[in-house]
Amino acid sequence: MKDGILKGSDRTKEGIKLHTPEDFEGMRQAGRVAAEILDEVAAEVAPGVSTGRINDWIHQRVIDKGVKSATIGYRGYQHASCISVNHVVCHGIPNHSKILRAGDILNIDVTVIVDGWFGDTSRMYVAGMPGGKAERLINLTHEALFKGIETVKPGATFGDIGAAIQKLVESRRCSVVRQYCGHGLGRVFHDSPQVMHFGKEGSGPELRPGMFFTIEPMVNLGKPATKVLSDEWTVVTRDRSLSAQFEHSVGVTEDGVEIFTLSPAGRFHPTWTPAA
Repeated sequence: MKDGILKGSDRTKEGIKLHTPEDFEGMRQAGRVAAEILDEVAAEVAPGVSTGRINDWIHQRVIDKGVKSATIGYRGYQHASCISVNHVVCHGIPNHSKILRAGDILNIDVTVIVDGWFGDTSRMYVAGMPGGKAERLINLTHEALFKGIETVKPGATFGDIGAAIQKLVESRRCSVVRQYCGHGLGRVFHDSPQVMHFGKEGSGPELRPGMFFTIEPMVNLGKPATKVLSDEWTVVTRDRSLSAQFEHSVGVTEDGVEIFTLSPAGRFHPTWTPAA
């Protein structure tokens, strides 16, 4: 044990990997590259642009930065991003025939591999300016993510994260998607634990220093029910209500939490406001 964090080969009884202090640096580098790409892609989002073109731009930036895309080839997926527009909850497939219209909202999700470490993050964008309901949803989802992150510290539980998010979202008469969750990561794309965005305070495994995972609440303006389309990737709201999502990769420290995917340019939200 070093600085209270167990060796990287150790796992909790629930199978959650505990990383070393040195591992944090690997995650910082991977998270920063992913966040830089999402900073830079903001300028590409506009009415009249296709989601396929945006993905092509992301793919080229991954190549330019000398890193790898974690999604290309993952379970047969062939794109460097997921781009989910309006009522698409997650896993939207970029397409050159999908043209953004003024007021469309979209989540862009990027995961890169840097020296074997996975940096996973997503955020919301708007083609033009958002409508009132869309802006309210985006603001709420952003707030919900950070409400969940605020609970992360040694001795808290994964149930505390979900409960904090659920309480906030439902108090604003919106709903949390139940079928999809955050996940452990590090030198693998998806690992234990599953990080639910709803739940009961005090439930689930206890948070310990060295745990790495994503928090990525999906929030719907309408009901929480979703369905998967025939392409077996795209998830949409059953009632076709708008959906939004923000995602950070985080690590539990000795006294709290470190966010690995903070925006270097301070553009995590709101992304439709031009950088100063």
